[in-house]
Amino acid sequence: MKLKFKKFDAVVVGCGFAGATIANLLANKGQKVLIVEKRSQYGGNMYDYYDENGVLVHKYGPHIFHTNSKKVFDYLSSFTPFEEYKHKVLGNIDGTLVPIPFNFTSLEKLLPNEAKTIEEKLTSKYPGKVRVSILELLNDEDEQIKNFGQYVYEKVFIHYTAKQWGIHPDKVDKSVINRVPVILGYEDLYFGDTYQYMPVKGFAEIFNQMLNNKNISIILDTPAKELLKLEDGKIYLDGELFSGRVFYSGAIDELFDYRFGPLPYRSLNLVFERHNVTYYQPNSVVNYTTSEDFTRISEFKYLSNQHIEGKTTILKEYSLPYDKDNPACSDPYYPIQNPENQALYGKYLELSKTYPQLTLCGRLAEYKYYNMDAVILRAMEIVENL
Repeated sequence: MKLKFKKFDAVVVGCGFAGATIANLLANKGQKVLIVEKRSQYGGNMYDYYDENGVLVHKYGPHIFHTNSKKVFDYLSSFTPFEEYKHKVLGNIDGTLVPIPFNFTSLEKLLPNEAKTIEEKLTSKYPGKVRVSILELLNDEDEQIKNFGQYVYEKVFIHYTAKQWGIHPDKVDKSVINRVPVILGYEDLYFGDTYQYMPVKGFAEIFNQMLNNKNISIILDTPAKELLKLEDGKIYLDGELFSGRVFYSGAIDELFDYRFGPLPYRSLNLVFERHNVTYYQPNSVVNYTTSEDFTRISEFKYLSNQHIEGKTTILKEYSLPYDKDNPACSDPYYPIQNPENQALYGKYLELSKTYPQLTLCGRLAEYKYYNMDAVILRAMEIVENL
């Protein structure tokens, strides 16, 4: 298809939630939108499909919708029905499965002789609090509470984090554990958001409905660089000067030909396994915090609320260093955010500002980790503020 014979008001690069939301909202305003997606399917990392077991699996790892934003929930609900889903995570700690985040059930299973005393001290020391960060416990004056904080830090956080980010445990910055809570009670939900739901027909169906618009054209299997050229503050589409807007949700370093060097990420090796059992594990996600090479196992039937006898599908996740030239680990999943990498991203950001038509949106374009609700809200705000 020769695009120069078509008139588009906007080009959207990448078709995860960032790109699809922008395209949908622009199309609803009557704008003609072209979506360019390098993968063979749209949906970004949210893409799901039914495998040979009949299980609805998430191709790029498990995703659970949760948000405090009624605006986002109402928006997505206009495309598909949702059903309530309360996510729970277990951790395999020295062979014992306990709730994560660590709560009183975890404490009683792993430290039965000390549990009652520690629980009494915690509820007395932190009256009215439901969650306390591990960092607070590590800095507590009481020696037993401090030791308990150290236990949780080592068993739940330090080795898992080192495995996830490919660093030695000694190099893990303790400041980041301020976000890691201990639950003062028996609450075992992983998220505390107001809206915790899963789409009844899967995430791919949301994209099908979002993009079912006569004003949207989609090209798959096409890297953006094959159609777009950025030069001296101007943008060319299929060889012709383009006067519309470009909304870019792909990797920003790739857009500019790695001019300042590649941005570092962590990647994943995702290993699917099918088993002839009704359930492989007692929960949707089990984290493996210590000795195993993989970080977690997900069992998708729990997420999709499917009842399939005698068959199930699981996913083991192995964290890997990202390498854009190695197909085994060329998908960038997690930006490695530190001052050095943020400074490198800053160079690309300043370069992008020399193209007034260009708007960045999304995890790869903005080099930051987004939950799906946050990136949808960001995309909505971009369109609203045009």
